[in-house]
Amino acid sequence: MIEIRREQPVGFIGLGVMGRGMAHCLLRQGRALQVFARRDDAARQLVEAGAQRADSPAALARACRLVFLCLSDDAAVEQVLFGEAGLAQGLAPGSVVVDTSTIAATSARAFAQRLAPQGITFLDAPISGGQQGAETGTLACMVGGPGEAVAALREVMGAFCKSITHVGEVGAGQTVKACNQVAVAGALLGVADAIALARSQGVDPNVMREVLLASTARSLVLERHGQRVIEGDYVPGFRARLMRKDLRIALETAQSGGARLQGAPIAAQLVGELCESGRGELDWAALGLLVQEKGAS
Repeated sequence: MIEIRREQPVGFIGLGVMGRGMAHCLLRQGRALQVFARRDDAARQLVEAGAQRADSPAALARACRLVFLCLSDDAAVEQVLFGEAGLAQGLAPGSVVVDTSTIAATSARAFAQRLAPQGITFLDAPISGGQQGAETGTLACMVGGPGEAVAALREVMGAFCKSITHVGEVGAGQTVKACNQVAVAGALLGVADAIALARSQGVDPNVMREVLLASTARSLVLERHGQRVIEGDYVPGFRARLMRKDLRIALETAQSGGARLQGAPIAAQLVGELCESGRGELDWAALGLLVQEKGAS
């Protein structure tokens, strides 16, 4: 039986754009929080807000039975779990690792299998909702792993999630996240094309967008990213290089299951071109900028 009492410290590793906001949400929920970061600047705000900083993942693990990860890729997760002074060296039997990173489903299953002999539960729990969702605690989370573990952690995860859905066994969370990225990338391509079409005919894209928001074309992508494309606002919330990584994972997942996706390869190619042009640090909505550039050439 997994039980995380409010007075027990919670660990968090991965204090980037998303993780920092999520960790602050845990503090606002009243959780005792331990964090690990290699850089002083990454941890400073959280320490000032009341978190304790651990010297290593292993040290953090010795103090916490629940640890959240929010890291950039598979290699980073593996290093934190199993590298020198990694979590696996400090976690006690009965502990839980909740990985909110976006990684391959195969990696999530492999990590869970490596931790299981130590009596450690691993949940793959990728998130969606962007930087704003992380800061306001309104993320959507798709969780793969034992149902009893998901049920036991709903309250604490509710600090940063508005929606928590148990989607299946370990790896299922990552598969659903891949589906999300495929769908949202396809939607942005459609929105970018619509903006390009409106401009080519002398129609104000802002007027076009308002009409579409009241029609069957309404979507969150049109509402949020469509406005960014029209205004040319590409200050990063979710960087293009990370979407490139996510779409690569989605395509590899599809290939492993025999699915032949049609729209995702086009989106992945275009996001790749955006990154290769030196714009990988822009928000991934800059895909709309690339669509406009290619249409004008």
